[in-house]
Amino acid sequence: MYCRSCGVGSIDVTRSVASKLELLALPGIPMVREGDDLAALIIAALNGKEVHSGDVLVVAQKIVSKAEGRAVDLASVTPSVEAQVLATEVGKDPRLVEVILGESVRVVRSRPNLIIVEHRLGFVMANAGVDHSNVAATDGVDRVLLLPRDPDASAEALRAKLEQRYGVPIGVIISDSFGRAWRRGTCGVAIGAAGLPSLIDMRGQPDLFGRTLEVTVVGFADEIAAAASLLQGQAADAQPVVLVRGRDWSASPVSAAVLVRSAEEDLFR
Repeated sequence: MYCRSCGVGSIDVTRSVASKLELLALPGIPMVREGDDLAALIIAALNGKEVHSGDVLVVAQKIVSKAEGRAVDLASVTPSVEAQVLATEVGKDPRLVEVILGESVRVVRSRPNLIIVEHRLGFVMANAGVDHSNVAATDGVDRVLLLPRDPDASAEALRAKLEQRYGVPIGVIISDSFGRAWRRGTCGVAIGAAGLPSLIDMRGQPDLFGRTLEVTVVGFADEIAAAASLLQGQAADAQPVVLVRGRDWSASPVSAAVLVRSAEEDLFR
């Protein structure tokens, strides 16, 4: 069980094959600022705990973006005509819309208070991931936070530092909360990954009754990110790093970029 209010918790999931998945939210991660060493903060939060081969650290996108200086002062933004027109249609600040368009390759759909775009990284998502929430304005500056420039590279940099410290192979996932087509509510997904397979292709393997699987490809990194989001929370939980233990894999590591469906495979584009 876990205790969100006390900042530490674990979730045990017992499967029919007697495996156990353990999730531990790391306490004591401070408010992250530009230039902070996230690996050092994670090591301090682990506080001497052992890190095992195959452990996965799921790190919330916001603290990665903050450390990488991905905040934008809206006062420095001059909205284009396109941004002003769209802002009027959706009822948003034209400066915010300009930042959203700057992170996007196209607008997919829009309605009052919502813009769905294709992000420059390929994600189809609301508002290009540009976010006001949990971005402190203690100095009076109105800032928004962008996604990391290259979440897979961010995950790889963290993985390398943590593996050097602990001497065992681990996985790192950069997670964010996405809405999903045809379903209400947000869910944790992997936008960056290193040291683990983001997809596991099970086609050709037998099911319980010996029939050959023909279409099953598992979004492995997304599944782990979704599990970790139960502890990370969405609001004031302040638990941005979760250690996941007990999920083995044999497939080769593949970055989270492969999770983005290509235009050729998109039946609704």
